[in-house]
Amino acid sequence: MPPILEVQQLVKKYGEKTAVNGINFEIQEAEIFSLLGPNGAGKTTTISVLSTLYAPTSGDALIGGHSVVREPMAVRKLIGIVPQDLALYEDLTARENLSFWGQMYDLSGKALNARIDQVLDQIGLREHANQRVRTFSGGMKRRVNIGVGLLHQPRLLFMDEPTVGIDPQSRRAILDSVKDLNRQGMTVLYTTHYMEEAQELSDRVGIIDHGDLIALGTQGELTRQVGEYESLQLHLSEMDDADGLAKSLRSLEGVVRADVIDHSITLITPDAERILASAVSRANERNIKIRSISIQEPNLEAVFLHLTGRALRD
Repeated sequence: MPPILEVQQLVKKYGEKTAVNGINFEIQEAEIFSLLGPNGAGKTTTISVLSTLYAPTSGDALIGGHSVVREPMAVRKLIGIVPQDLALYEDLTARENLSFWGQMYDLSGKALNARIDQVLDQIGLREHANQRVRTFSGGMKRRVNIGVGLLHQPRLLFMDEPTVGIDPQSRRAILDSVKDLNRQGMTVLYTTHYMEEAQELSDRVGIIDHGDLIALGTQGELTRQVGEYESLQLHLSEMDDADGLAKSLRSLEGVVRADVIDHSITLITPDAERILASAVSRANERNIKIRSISIQEPNLEAVFLHLTGRALRD
């Protein structure tokens, strides 16, 4: 079966700046493919070109066999877009927002109302359907944003950093929604700078930096490229000062990187067992009780560090 998406030597320039530099990749039907890279790497520009918002400077991409350059209208019927910025009317209810955007997709009448109900169930907001969006939390708004992209039942869903700036509980709900959609057969191109999200969601990962696709493969294929790093995770309670402890741990010899996500600290180090005692000691000095500890094999953060000499979130 041919891939749903084929990216062919795609280039996008803004004047003298090259945002996307001749990248190539494919996505198969019913796959979650993550484009992982730091802010400014070219992820959003890639999504913008593939969704026909911008024309490429050169190269092309085929979606369902249709060229984004020559057949943009055919491409738009096959794709759904969840942009990084919310595209909602805050004075309208969730249902009214979905109705408005559904009409933009030429849906109407009973078919539109039935589809809105289905989408509200998919995003877990049926009980809040008639509340104005301005009363929603950031995570709930993000879920409505996802619902807009699902209304016309696209074959390929683009999700551009959908968890940026939301709380851990909402992040969890969105990640679970992505996995549920994929189990229903949805193909997803997901951009993120969170290594943990790419690891949890992806069948395959493309690592992008400065517009170049520098690595591509399954997580196993990518992590086999590096063997010198491990990931030490310290899981804390919500009340603990994770940011303060992470700052302290960065000064430990052998710690290459220390990041905080969802009340856990992830340390990148060549020897996790060697620094474990020092890390626990630093936590004790701050009266922080570590709830659990895990040591993992090399992860995607380590791959990026190995390939570029810097961390994903500098």
